[in-house]
Amino acid sequence: MTEAQSPKSEADFARAVLRAEARAVAGIEIDQPFHDAVELIVNATTQSHGSVVLSGLGKNSYIAQKLSATFASLATPSHFLHPTEAMHGDLGRIRQQDVVILLSFGGHTQEVVELAGILKQDGVPMIALVGSQESDLARLATVTLSVGPLHEACPHNLAPTASTTAMLALGDALALSVGRRNGFDADDFRKVHPGGNLGRQLMLVVDAMRFKAGDNLPLVDVDLTVEQAVVAAEITGPSGSPETGPRRAGAFLLVHKNGQLAGIFSDADLRRMQIKHGTDAWHRPISDLMTTHPSTLPADAVVRDAADMMREYRFDEIPVVDDQGKPLGLIDVQDLVALKVIEG
Repeated sequence: MTEAQSPKSEADFARAVLRAEARAVAGIEIDQPFHDAVELIVNATTQSHGSVVLSGLGKNSYIAQKLSATFASLATPSHFLHPTEAMHGDLGRIRQQDVVILLSFGGHTQEVVELAGILKQDGVPMIALVGSQESDLARLATVTLSVGPLHEACPHNLAPTASTTAMLALGDALALSVGRRNGFDADDFRKVHPGGNLGRQLMLVVDAMRFKAGDNLPLVDVDLTVEQAVVAAEITGPSGSPETGPRRAGAFLLVHKNGQLAGIFSDADLRRMQIKHGTDAWHRPISDLMTTHPSTLPADAVVRDAADMMREYRFDEIPVVDDQGKPLGLIDVQDLVALKVIEG
């Protein structure tokens, strides 16, 4: 085995690569041009209803495509334009109100510089992501953002590695700063990420819970005995159908006269009660045996909040309440299993 093939040597080399890329990101200066770039994008997309168009060649084309997807995921309209295709009809994808971000570490990529020259003639604002301010692309751009001079992680200083990592990080910082300036929040994120696991995690619990108060979830008077409460829960609970049977929660909620949540009584509570107290407990006030002041989720909580709470506290059911403390329903662990947010 040669030294290059040894695990220790290989691990040392890999760590050196990671350190080189980390240094490239850490060395990026954020100054006035960055602020100017944010202003340019915000004005173009919010006031002029334009889009952010990204373009680059080679490895930078992939970075540009990823950054375009990041802008779009933060509700900033964006698309990618290949610089070569732009010269063969796709210039029509760019409008006067758009802002174009051009990526070229060296700043001299012919296709990208030619595109920048045409856009400058047309008065389209441009942001250049480059390695040096002293380049053809930087001179043509409205605003230039530089990752600075750096050494590639490649030992021959040839393969685009640290430079593309730095440009990706700078582009992410730009996209997130635009989103922050636009007040982009979790609700906005949920709207543009409705699908997949991420979309499911950001679903509101009130939309995910199967058991809803006044529908298929009993709300029982807290002043009853255990027997009376269990009977009331069965009477007011779901009747189901011959085909599917009842959809029954593993707990019911106790409420005060004013409708506010008083406690929760689960099937597990019932089993523990029978083991510990026997049949005598059926005549005791349910308020003595229920879980008082249970942990709850607000109506604007998302499924991820419920999953985190269930994992941390080992809950199977969590009441969901409105801003007055009145129950809206019950999110059950099986609801999250069905959404594939947690494992059954």
